[in-house]
Amino acid sequence: MPTILITGAASGIGRASAMLFASRGWRCVLVDCNATALAQLMQMLSAAKGVAGVQHLVRTVDLTQATQIQSLADASLVLDAIINNAGMSDTSGLPLVDQDATQLDRLAALNLRAPALVVQALLPQLASGARVVNVASGAALRAIPWRGAYSATKAGLLAQTQALAAARPDLAVSVLCPGFVRTELVAELIDIGRLQPADIVAKIPLGRMADPQEMAEALFFLASEAAAPLSGERFSLDGGSSVFGGSTPFKAAERLPLPSDSPVAFRLAGNPAAPWTAALAVDDATSAPGQYTATLDFSCLHAQAGQMLHTVHEAARRYASQNVAHSSLTVLLPAQDQAVSWQQAGDMAAARMLIATLACELGPRAMRVNAIEMDPAVCPSELAPLLLFVAGARAQFLTGQTIRAHAT
Repeated sequence: MPTILITGAASGIGRASAMLFASRGWRCVLVDCNATALAQLMQMLSAAKGVAGVQHLVRTVDLTQATQIQSLADASLVLDAIINNAGMSDTSGLPLVDQDATQLDRLAALNLRAPALVVQALLPQLASGARVVNVASGAALRAIPWRGAYSATKAGLLAQTQALAAARPDLAVSVLCPGFVRTELVAELIDIGRLQPADIVAKIPLGRMADPQEMAEALFFLASEAAAPLSGERFSLDGGSSVFGGSTPFKAAERLPLPSDSPVAFRLAGNPAAPWTAALAVDDATSAPGQYTATLDFSCLHAQAGQMLHTVHEAARRYASQNVAHSSLTVLLPAQDQAVSWQQAGDMAAARMLIATLACELGPRAMRVNAIEMDPAVCPSELAPLLLFVAGARAQFLTGQTIRAHAT
């Protein structure tokens, strides 16, 4: 039985993740400072279908206190994954220049220092090839004023993740950047008037906030062995908000997402090589009601130098002519060739931005567009789980992203 430690487990994304991991046969070590909420979570796990008899563990710990973090160490417990999910925002509304060092340090202690201390304390317990997933925020990618040091500390967590991945290549280390999720924190900010739901949706191409369950699905994938090619990478699950730069607001989505466990009809386009067809092991199926339709397009792997922008465009036109709502296009891009001439150096950057632009335009139709950038010589079986996750129904809040995958 695989074992995972989840911080901030008693509410929001952490609680949804605990329920999901437990339902799929993982033993969970649940860490939070709220003992009452942890007890309630344990009752929920005991009553949930499919988790009876599993001995989950709880640890009531204040992660802003380094000495308490050290108490998490348990040499008898082998961990397959850690999710550093605990975090906090600033709800005072005060400008940073009107805050003292104590207010700044409160966020730094939990959002930035605690993840490093947790990993450091638990390193001796990590299994070979263990995964470490840090939960940052879309706020790490752009400054959000009047939220204190929230953006700053989450940006620091991004850099910390990349540094850990470089220092410990034996681990698979990644970072999830959620967009707006209907958690207790977001509900609190809405209740006190700091956030307006209509304003939030206006900046999200998919026209909705995410459910905590959608983040849990992403964390489940990132905590699996299949996430090894993403070590050191950022996984932005934000409905496209991080790639949107327009001024025209989006309307609230008219179509709700399909259930995450919906069947998926996969379509392979762009002349995939036989090893890819074998590794993906999917039928080129016709979509039916209740199915999610996912197109994996390989045409860019065959594109001539300087033609990446046009090849992505043609793939998108082909996809849009054959699909409607509740579908996705995932384009496979070759990793940037360092030997490319300077005249053609902008072609790949243009292609990546076209992916983002297409996602913004097609998002209101509940159609997603992403790309996976990889070494064309990689063994297809290494990346097949990543392709199937990104394209499928478990990642319906993922759009506009170019995800770099590394060979392991």
